[in-house]
Amino acid sequence: MSSSLDSLLRPFEHKTLKLRNRVAMAPMTRTASPGYVANDQVAGYYRRRAEGEVGLIITEGTFVGHKAANGYENVPAIFGDEAMAGWKKVVDEVHAAGGQIIPQLWHVGSVRKEGIGPDKSVPGYSPSGLFKPGKPNGHAMTREDIRDVVRAFADAARAAKEVGFDGVEIHGAHGYLIDQFFWEGTNQRDDEYGGSIENRGRFAVEIVEAVRDAVGKDFAIVLRYSQWKQQDYDAKLAQNPEELRRFLTPLVDAGVDIFHASTRRFWLPEFEGSDLNLAGWTKELTGKPVISVGSVGLDDDFIGGNNQGMGGTANPTGLDELTRRMDNGEFDMIAVGRALLQDPNWLLKMRDGREKEIVPFTKEALASLS
Repeated sequence: MSSSLDSLLRPFEHKTLKLRNRVAMAPMTRTASPGYVANDQVAGYYRRRAEGEVGLIITEGTFVGHKAANGYENVPAIFGDEAMAGWKKVVDEVHAAGGQIIPQLWHVGSVRKEGIGPDKSVPGYSPSGLFKPGKPNGHAMTREDIRDVVRAFADAARAAKEVGFDGVEIHGAHGYLIDQFFWEGTNQRDDEYGGSIENRGRFAVEIVEAVRDAVGKDFAIVLRYSQWKQQDYDAKLAQNPEELRRFLTPLVDAGVDIFHASTRRFWLPEFEGSDLNLAGWTKELTGKPVISVGSVGLDDDFIGGNNQGMGGTANPTGLDELTRRMDNGEFDMIAVGRALLQDPNWLLKMRDGREKEIVPFTKEALASLS
């Protein structure tokens, strides 16, 4: 075992999470669940990453039981008997392989377009009826709509706990519904859910509080958030550490246990005058455990300098910068995406000094659940 990976291979414990190491599989949409049900192939896909000794599996986004939650065909739901039976099989297979697993609870908001199931007549829902500034799409949510979505997240978390998941991750990143409330570019409300950074966070706070009530005090709740949006890669929720503190503090008070700070490149500083990345600042400001993420083990981010995005090629790289930051205590865990999508044994190969066996990430990896 390479001593340089010691910081990644230490166990991690927090509430229901008792992990064998600090490596998580990042959530990645696979559109491989016909009928919105995670099937045997999906179970095998996640089991293979657990067999590769990944500590924590974070599932692809799985949409909650609200009529406008889904934005894509063949992604899994997390409500209803059939969907939950599918997830129970996934959970059991991951546990049998020695891993732990949490679902990513998801509502896509105004990313949704009419024509997508389960009910193809339903438009996108969002705080102000906007996909991005100047581009309307769908329905501006009423207070009753907000209550319905909050309830759907709580119900999903309760169902996840009942089938044996080890915690939940709430998807508050990347320009989906919760992030559409966070971002002033898509939140132009003049009520208690719009305006100040605290008001724009109120929807998420209510979701976290409802999830906590549903699952109890000892069940781990992770919240994923990002500065960037799919609508605007240069967007920022917080321009400086003080704004970030104002954004994060109510979420801590609501019951978030762990923050998953999503960036495209984990090694980039978040604010001028400090080397800390977004996860590092989140830990500094909240004292909570944090997960970092962003092109781990690869030489190009998922957008791609080659402008090919997830369909492009990214070559394997070393982990010196990652381990330096982990050794310094900047973050507690690291989420790995495309490198694990390409090779379920990526961690074992890195641990055992078999880096030369790791092949570049290519678009072919997206074509099947390898």
